[in-house]
Amino acid sequence: MKKLFTYILFIAFSINAQNNDWIKNIYNKKEYRIPMRDGITLFTSVYSPKDTTKTYPILIVRTPYTVAPYGENNYPDRILPNEDFWKEGYIFVFQDVRGMFMSEGVYDNMRGYIPNKTSNKDVDESTDAYDTIDWLIKNLKFNNGNAGIWGISYPGFYAAMSLIDSHPALKAVSPQAPISDWFIGDDMHHNGALTLTMSFNFFKVFDQQRDSLTSKWKDFPSYASPDMYNFFLKLGPLSNIQKYFFHERLPFWNEITKHGSYDGFWQGRNNLPHFNKVKPAVLIVGGWYDSEDLYGPLNIYKSIEEKNPVNQSHIVIGPWIHGGWARTDGGSYGDFTFPEKTSDYYNKKILNPFFSYYLKGIGKFEVPEAVAYRTGSNEWAMYNEWPPKNSVIKNLFISNQNKLTWENPSSENLFYEFISDPKKPVPYTAKFHDSELAYLKTYMSEDQRFASSRPDVLVFETESLNDDVTVTGPILADLYVSTTGTDADWIVKIIDVYPDSTKSPNPNPTDIEMGGYQRLIRYEIMRGKFRNSYEKPEPFEPDEITNVKFKLQDVDHTFQKGHKIMIQVQSTMFPLYDLNPQKFTDIYNTKEEDFQKAIHRVYFGKEYPTNISFSILNTK
Repeated sequence: MKKLFTYILFIAFSINAQNNDWIKNIYNKKEYRIPMRDGITLFTSVYSPKDTTKTYPILIVRTPYTVAPYGENNYPDRILPNEDFWKEGYIFVFQDVRGMFMSEGVYDNMRGYIPNKTSNKDVDESTDAYDTIDWLIKNLKFNNGNAGIWGISYPGFYAAMSLIDSHPALKAVSPQAPISDWFIGDDMHHNGALTLTMSFNFFKVFDQQRDSLTSKWKDFPSYASPDMYNFFLKLGPLSNIQKYFFHERLPFWNEITKHGSYDGFWQGRNNLPHFNKVKPAVLIVGGWYDSEDLYGPLNIYKSIEEKNPVNQSHIVIGPWIHGGWARTDGGSYGDFTFPEKTSDYYNKKILNPFFSYYLKGIGKFEVPEAVAYRTGSNEWAMYNEWPPKNSVIKNLFISNQNKLTWENPSSENLFYEFISDPKKPVPYTAKFHDSELAYLKTYMSEDQRFASSRPDVLVFETESLNDDVTVTGPILADLYVSTTGTDADWIVKIIDVYPDSTKSPNPNPTDIEMGGYQRLIRYEIMRGKFRNSYEKPEPFEPDEITNVKFKLQDVDHTFQKGHKIMIQVQSTMFPLYDLNPQKFTDIYNTKEEDFQKAIHRVYFGKEYPTNISFSILNTK
């Protein structure tokens, strides 16, 4: 349980443990209850510089993860976004959002935006942000009239919501790993498939309701916690979560189990349609290895760009885990080391100058619209837009002898097949780890040789590349498949295969074997019944060839000369994602007997050209 608390608090505040005396010497702390338009008050901690010879902009974090420590004499030992930021001088504001910890009101996960408000009772996160800024500007001494908002993960969602109907004083906003849609691509679901380990471990704490205003998290009753794979395999159907653990006590989880398709419950929480008339400058931040919220940064940026032809929006994506740009130095990920501390570059060259320029008018902010760290070649790439326009679409086709070719060579119609057994699912990682963790943070670039050796994983690869191939932007999987069941999950993995001659690192404390390393670059899952509509799921007709298309999240990666591109296709990635019973049914309420083996086929050839579509950077 302690592990999950640490994880949540990291998201909220932490970076490096420090002595808080220097913060006390520079800042005065005050606590306020800021009234909202509907009469409830939000608990807010304010840290104002003791130097009153000048004015300062206001920089706000709105969070559901607590603004602890509480009490005007108590200062934090851990700070975000970085120490230099605090020493530059801002009025820092931290607020418990509506219904959480010491703030009044009722909490609602991803509270939906209300577009047509008719009274002061119509409140959402955009109105709460507006009312908070309005009160701060009018009541805090020595502010310069400018406000900014930022936050990581859930606080990134609240930062993004402040862009909608924004306050005139709001000049700069940085949504970092923001949530946009909890059914299609962020956190809790990917294309309708439940992220089992993360949802279970997150909601068992976060979804517990307070009895009154409180400054503390509720604990969850302890239970036997073996390794993650076997814990969730023995758990069985999702309905056993309620039976053995949650016992109907968690209101949002109860709602999830009633909304197994993309209905109004989920659609109303999707913020992507609402980023109209965005006026503040925007800096969106994400991580290529963020297993939780990469969909949000990419699609919020896209929504802002589409709806606001003239705007000041930027996106930065680095080689980071969820919030890694604030919690790590960004010098490595998994088995791979980068030539620089990428988080330091981001903080000093991008984040700090962004707020300094737009809130203080100091310096310049000459960062291109899109900044991406290109993995594989390990370098920062600058673009005028994302995805970059100087790219061409090329397709890799599945062909005979498990090969991938840039042209569809086959006039025959053939197939590969495998047996999917829910009792023996493919693990998402080769490592065993505690079931109380959300997931293993390094799995997104992990060596896939553990999976390619399994009979229920199809493996295809190119010949060795004659030149570097740089893939930028989204990837599209276009599969022709069949199943003997009436539902199936389809998972596509993009893998960079290193030459057998690649030398292992020296020193090599973890005994990595780089020769033949199968480096995961990107993957995605599609719950098959949602292949045509998230709102109206459809069963498969057994043994009928069906086209299934879905997008993989964007990448910026160079497959170097001499490497190979590999595609793996499978139907389970457990227990990161829940098991599909392979029967068209309400998965949240399945029974043990609903789960069945199925034979899955992937077809290729003239009539069924299964392929993966890439945007390849044109460097000529």
